[in-house]
Amino acid sequence: MTRKPVRGLFITGTDTEIGKTYVGSQIAAALVKAGYQVGVYKPAASGCSLANGTLVSDDAVALWDAAGRPGTLDQVCPQRFLAPLAPHLAAEAEGRRLDPDLLRRGIESWLATSDVVLVEGAGGLMSPLGEDEYVADLAYDLGFPLVIVARNALGTINHVLQTLITAATFRDGLDVAGIVLNRNSEVTDESARHNAAEIRRRAVAPLLAELGFRATDFAPEVDWYALADVPARERESAMEE
Repeated sequence: MTRKPVRGLFITGTDTEIGKTYVGSQIAAALVKAGYQVGVYKPAASGCSLANGTLVSDDAVALWDAAGRPGTLDQVCPQRFLAPLAPHLAAEAEGRRLDPDLLRRGIESWLATSDVVLVEGAGGLMSPLGEDEYVADLAYDLGFPLVIVARNALGTINHVLQTLITAATFRDGLDVAGIVLNRNSEVTDESARHNAAEIRRRAVAPLLAELGFRATDFAPEVDWYALADVPARERESAMEE
């Protein structure tokens, strides 16, 4: 039986600690509520904690819980490291190696069981995943459109535009579904009242929604499944079969 190509979104950010996992979890919860079987995949995580001798990624647990706990945590995040460093450096600190093939192969179990897969990258598009590889390389190879998470705070306009430039110019370009402006702190500044309008005016990609601090509803509501897409190579493969 031929496997139907699976839709997906690749969640990236304009920086670290901006709420990618929180936004990803809310997207997963919205898709589950809409009746979809959701796969969640965080290819690698550093800064993990030890629990009963096992490395645990809090981000992976949050995504897994939001998706209704499909599969196993090992499937959600197959490569986990202790040090709060870029994944390849965290691996080296433990005398290990970040496996670039597993970064890509690890999604296969989700493609076999899901209607839509959410992938969360580490840091931003140009965060390194090795000596000559970046998160953007992984996003390109997996082929899903990007959801760019940005902090609703001073400086975010520049960060959003730089991320969009990177997406447009990396290899032959990365598809962008849109931007989510996330308020990830109770503390806010004057720019928060203007950021959305400025991003809408200056960005080539749409501002999909805003998410308030600890909010569970996007404003406005988004049809995440409609935004998700099947990688071109998957479409071509299905047509050949």
